Amino acid sequence: MRGLKKQRRIQIILVAFVALGISTALIGYAMRDGINFFRSPSQIVAEPPAPTEVFRIGGLVEEGSLQRGQGETIRFSVTDGGAAVPVTYTGVLPDLFAENQGMVGTGRLIDGVFVAHEILAKHDESYMPREVVDALKEQGVYRHAEGEASGGT
Repeated sequence: MRGLKKQRRIQIILVAFVALGISTALIGYAMRDGINFFRSPSQIVAEPPAPTEVFRIGGLVEEGSLQRGQGETIRFSVTDGGAAVPVTYTGVLPDLFAENQGMVGTGRLIDGVFVAHEILAKHDESYMPREVVDALKEQGVYRHAEGEASGGT
Protein backbone atom coordinates (compact mmCIF):
# COMPACT_ATOMS: atom_id res chain seq x y z
CA MET A 1 0.00 0.00 0.00
CA ARG A 2 2.77 2.42 0.96
CA GLY A 3 4.61 1.76 -2.34
CA LEU A 4 1.44 2.48 -4.34
CA LYS A 5 1.00 5.92 -2.69
CA LYS A 6 4.64 6.79 -3.37
CA GLN A 7 4.34 5.69 -7.01
CA ARG A 8 1.11 7.72 -7.43
CA ARG A 9 2.79 10.83 -5.94
CA ILE A 10 5.72 10.50 -8.35
CA GLN A 11 3.29 10.16 -11.30
CA ILE A 12 1.42 13.32 -10.25
CA ILE A 13 4.68 15.28 -9.92
CA LEU A 14 5.85 14.10 -13.37
CA VAL A 15 2.50 15.04 -14.96
CA ALA A 16 2.70 18.48 -13.29
CA PHE A 17 6.22 19.07 -14.69
CA VAL A 18 5.14 17.99 -18.19
CA ALA A 19 2.09 20.29 -18.01
CA LEU A 20 4.29 23.16 -16.81
CA GLY A 21 6.73 22.57 -19.68
CA ILE A 22 3.96 22.44 -22.28
CA SER A 23 2.30 25.60 -20.95
CA THR A 24 5.64 27.46 -20.93
CA ALA A 25 6.28 26.41 -24.54
CA LEU A 26 2.79 27.53 -25.61
CA ILE A 27 3.18 30.93 -23.91
CA GLY A 28 6.56 31.43 -25.56
CA TYR A 29 5.14 30.47 -28.95
CA ALA A 30 2.23 32.90 -28.53
CA MET A 31 4.55 35.77 -27.52
CA ARG A 32 7.16 35.32 -30.25
CA ASP A 33 5.75 38.13 -32.41
CA GLY A 34 5.04 40.47 -29.50
CA ILE A 35 8.60 40.75 -28.21
CA ASN A 36 10.57 43.56 -29.87
CA PHE A 37 14.01 44.48 -28.60
CA PHE A 38 15.04 48.14 -28.35
CA ARG A 39 18.19 49.33 -30.09
CA SER A 40 19.81 52.75 -30.29
CA PRO A 41 21.23 54.01 -33.61
CA SER A 42 24.79 53.45 -32.34
CA GLN A 43 23.99 49.81 -31.56
CA ILE A 44 22.44 49.32 -35.00
CA VAL A 45 25.47 50.79 -36.79
CA ALA A 46 27.87 48.68 -34.69
CA GLU A 47 25.94 45.40 -35.08
CA PRO A 48 23.24 45.51 -37.76
CA PRO A 49 20.39 43.06 -37.07
CA ALA A 50 19.14 40.56 -39.64
CA PRO A 51 16.61 41.92 -42.18
CA THR A 52 13.97 39.54 -40.80
CA GLU A 53 14.26 40.80 -37.20
CA VAL A 54 11.58 43.20 -36.00
CA PHE A 55 12.88 45.62 -33.35
CA ARG A 56 12.38 49.11 -31.94
CA ILE A 57 14.68 52.05 -32.59
CA GLY A 58 14.65 55.27 -30.61
CA GLY A 59 16.38 58.59 -30.48
CA LEU A 60 15.98 62.13 -31.73
CA VAL A 61 14.76 63.00 -35.21
CA GLU A 62 17.86 64.51 -36.79
CA GLU A 63 17.52 68.19 -37.66
CA GLY A 64 17.23 68.84 -41.39
CA SER A 65 16.60 65.19 -42.25
CA LEU A 66 12.78 65.20 -42.46
CA GLN A 67 11.68 64.75 -46.10
CA ARG A 68 8.07 64.36 -47.11
CA GLY A 69 7.96 62.61 -50.45
CA GLN A 70 5.14 62.01 -52.85
CA GLY A 71 2.25 60.18 -51.26
CA GLU A 72 2.45 59.14 -47.64
CA THR A 73 6.13 58.06 -47.54
CA ILE A 74 8.26 60.08 -45.14
CA ARG A 75 12.05 59.85 -44.83
CA PHE A 76 14.14 61.06 -41.92
CA SER A 77 17.11 60.06 -39.78
CA VAL A 78 17.08 59.14 -36.11
CA THR A 79 20.18 59.80 -34.02
CA ASP A 80 21.48 59.31 -30.51
CA GLY A 81 24.38 61.71 -31.02
CA GLY A 82 26.83 58.95 -31.88
CA ALA A 83 25.28 57.59 -35.06
CA ALA A 84 22.32 58.20 -37.32
CA VAL A 85 20.10 55.65 -39.06
CA PRO A 86 17.90 56.56 -42.06
CA VAL A 87 14.21 55.74 -41.58
CA THR A 88 11.32 55.43 -44.02
CA TYR A 89 7.70 55.36 -42.92
CA THR A 90 4.52 55.14 -44.94
CA GLY A 91 1.51 56.51 -43.15
CA VAL A 92 0.38 59.40 -41.03
CA LEU A 93 2.88 60.62 -38.43
CA PRO A 94 1.76 61.53 -34.90
CA ASP A 95 0.88 65.22 -34.39
CA LEU A 96 3.81 65.81 -32.02
CA PHE A 97 6.40 64.31 -34.41
CA ALA A 98 9.06 66.93 -35.25
CA GLU A 99 12.79 67.41 -35.78
CA ASN A 100 14.94 67.36 -32.62
CA GLN A 101 12.16 65.53 -30.77
CA GLY A 102 12.20 62.03 -29.31
CA MET A 103 10.63 59.15 -31.18
CA VAL A 104 10.42 55.37 -31.09
CA GLY A 105 9.77 53.30 -34.21
CA THR A 106 9.05 49.62 -34.76
CA GLY A 107 10.15 47.87 -37.94
CA ARG A 108 13.05 46.18 -39.76
CA LEU A 109 16.48 47.21 -41.03
CA ILE A 110 16.58 46.53 -44.76
CA ASP A 111 19.72 47.46 -46.75
CA GLY A 112 20.83 49.93 -44.07
CA VAL A 113 17.46 51.71 -43.92
CA PHE A 114 15.04 51.22 -41.04
CA VAL A 115 11.62 50.54 -42.57
CA ALA A 116 9.13 51.47 -39.87
CA HIS A 117 5.58 50.18 -39.64
CA GLU A 118 4.84 52.15 -36.45
CA ILE A 119 6.11 55.52 -35.21
CA LEU A 120 5.50 56.88 -31.72
CA ALA A 121 6.34 60.42 -30.65
CA LYS A 122 6.62 61.90 -27.20
CA HIS A 123 3.21 62.85 -25.88
CA ASP A 124 3.95 66.11 -24.03
CA GLU A 125 6.69 68.67 -23.63
CA SER A 126 8.77 66.81 -21.04
CA TYR A 127 8.20 63.06 -21.54
CA MET A 128 10.63 60.84 -23.42
CA PRO A 129 10.67 56.99 -23.36
CA ARG A 130 13.13 55.56 -20.84
CA GLU A 131 15.02 53.58 -23.52
CA VAL A 132 15.58 56.73 -25.58
CA VAL A 133 16.77 58.69 -22.51
CA ASP A 134 19.22 55.90 -21.62
CA ALA A 135 20.58 55.74 -25.19
CA LEU A 136 21.01 59.53 -25.35
CA LYS A 137 22.70 59.60 -21.93
CA GLU A 138 25.18 56.96 -23.13
CA GLN A 139 26.17 59.26 -25.99
CA GLY A 140 26.26 62.35 -23.75
CA VAL A 141 23.58 64.12 -25.79
CA TYR A 142 20.62 64.04 -23.39
CA ARG A 143 19.48 67.42 -22.03
CA HIS A 144 17.45 67.14 -18.82
CA ALA A 145 14.27 69.23 -19.14
CA GLU A 146 13.33 71.50 -16.24
CA GLY A 147 10.74 69.98 -13.92
CA GLU A 148 11.21 66.52 -15.40
CA ALA A 149 11.56 63.58 -13.07
CA SER A 150 14.71 61.50 -13.36
CA GLY A 151 14.64 58.61 -15.83
CA GLY A 152 12.19 60.09 -18.33
CA THR A 153 9.06 59.57 -16.25
